[in-house]
Amino acid sequence: MRIGIFSDTHANVDALNAVLEGFRHESIDRYYCLGDTVGYGGSPNECCDIVRKIAYGTILGNHDAAVGGRMDYSYYYDAARHALDVHARALTPENMAWLKTLPYEIRLDEEGLLLCHGSPVRLEEFEYIFAPEQARDCLPIFDRLGHLTLIGHSHLCKVFALTPTSVEELPSVNFVLDPKKKYIVSVGSVGQPRDFDNRASYVVFDSTAKRFEFKRAEYDVEVSHDRVLKLDLEKNFAQRLFLGV
Repeated sequence: MRIGIFSDTHANVDALNAVLEGFRHESIDRYYCLGDTVGYGGSPNECCDIVRKIAYGTILGNHDAAVGGRMDYSYYYDAARHALDVHARALTPENMAWLKTLPYEIRLDEEGLLLCHGSPVRLEEFEYIFAPEQARDCLPIFDRLGHLTLIGHSHLCKVFALTPTSVEELPSVNFVLDPKKKYIVSVGSVGQPRDFDNRASYVVFDSTAKRFEFKRAEYDVEVSHDRVLKLDLEKNFAQRLFLGV
């Protein structure tokens, strides 16, 4: 099975459409979203509508949880809280109800996959994994991990290979899974990359060949920039789209 996975769309419908166009050339059997469909961007309903339609399964992200009333976000900084409040008011009843039902993880045992938004250690805490020491926190639950555990949240593309006693960070390039290791891979962000590459990020996993591939898609950043400003959100949320940070 060829599986298309994406994460952290953050209400950027132009980036999402570019990713879906890229996927159309990949013979995808099923799509999965790793969360944060909302937050930051200018098109929350449009993105929810698309993800609800195309994704076979979608994970709850921290921004989804906040907008859906499933977590306290009073400690977020002002601009982020404002965006979440705006999105909560803007969402249709159908999209709000959808956010309220999203799971914290999806296990695809036949494909050897575990899907979640942040670290699988404490799912409701939405902890980051973007460095080897954070991946080491997963060693005590090594048996619970998938052969391939896919996460979002950091907006970075990262690969960590694990044995029961070790963690090694690998280059973020296409690879074939070693049957003797497990992997935690951060798939990057569709709508707000933070690796100094402003192209939308998405990935493909072939569960038969055990091959994992990183992909990028260009889109009209200026249009997305203008959508953010039109919704009266923080200007920096618009500007950073050009920089990929």
